[in-house]
Amino acid sequence: MKNITVSVPDDVYRNARVAAAQRDTSVSALVVAYLEQLSGRMDEFARLETLQREVQSGIGVFRAADRLDRDEVHDRAVR
Repeated sequence: MKNITVSVPDDVYRNARVAAAQRDTSVSALVVAYLEQLSGRMDEFARLETLQREVQSGIGVFRAADRLDRDEVHDRAVR
């Protein structure tokens, strides 16, 4: 386990202690939970980036000239 030192303004620390007490936990536990959540978000971001690359690589050729005109779009929606 690694120890880290973080400097925060006094009012932030006070509010964090109150929040921790309300949750019957410690400020350290709140920080750990936040960092774990942040790490999970980064994992999800990496997963979505990979998915985006896969989708984009499967598109092949895209040309604006291949667009449907307004009437074709509405004809498709009705059917």
